[in-house]
Amino acid sequence: MAREVVLETERLVLRRWRVDEAVVQRELWAERDPRVPPHRRIDADGHPTVAEIEEWIRGDRTSSLGLPAVERKAGRDVIGYCGLIDGGHGTGEEPELAFEFLRRVWGQGYATEASSAVLEWARSAGYERLWATVRDWNVASRRVLAKIGFAETGRVEVDPVFGDMLFTMRRL
Repeated sequence: MAREVVLETERLVLRRWRVDEAVVQRELWAERDPRVPPHRRIDADGHPTVAEIEEWIRGDRTSSLGLPAVERKAGRDVIGYCGLIDGGHGTGEEPELAFEFLRRVWGQGYATEASSAVLEWARSAGYERLWATVRDWNVASRRVLAKIGFAETGRVEVDPVFGDMLFTMRRL
């Protein structure tokens, strides 16, 4: 059986989500920018519900990195997620970095710190390159990606409704 991946930084622990933290994931869904496509926001019927998210967490048996919860060591509170997506806009051999944090902790360097830990893990796991996609309007995430060495590739998926999707890449 594969061992669960846990990453630590000076201020953070990246680890598997716990069922009782579904409320944090629901909060992330609830506070997403209205420019985010509807399938990634809470719908008119209130889905996903906390109960649905609890089921997702129970069913997640990812043994590699996936999208772990990011917990602050000092407060022992979960503030978002940061990890790698297989089958995102990268490939299985070149996964995509993804992160999202609660608005109340924006601007405190957590995305940069957690992403840096994920990059180190990816390098040690043998990955040579990672991708990240970001909407053109998401200046804060673009800034984080630039800080950790991602560069825009020039590839853009034009989307006049939700904002163009920019493709970035980082060699490890």
